[in-house]
Amino acid sequence: MEWMAWTWPTAVFFGIIAATLITFTVLAIKYPEVPRHGVLGIETTRGDRLFITLLGSAFINLAWLGLLDAPQWGALVVCLFYAFAVFRWV
Repeated sequence: MEWMAWTWPTAVFFGIIAATLITFTVLAIKYPEVPRHGVLGIETTRGDRLFITLLGSAFINLAWLGLLDAPQWGALVVCLFYAFAVFRWV
């Protein structure tokens, strides 16, 4: 594992992503869902909304790093609001 500088925050990040994917897989098996139409006008499933949330959160964090000198925890708060909005209205 010397090819990558693993740190605790990196390991926690990937652990949370893995746990989220496992949770969503179990939910999809246990509680099948019907795709719904949201504000984007396309059918989305729980997994689609998760992907949109992760992709948007990555861009929010990159913009936060590039444009602001504020601590990165602020981006986490913004991402949580963004995730709530995506799962509620998309």
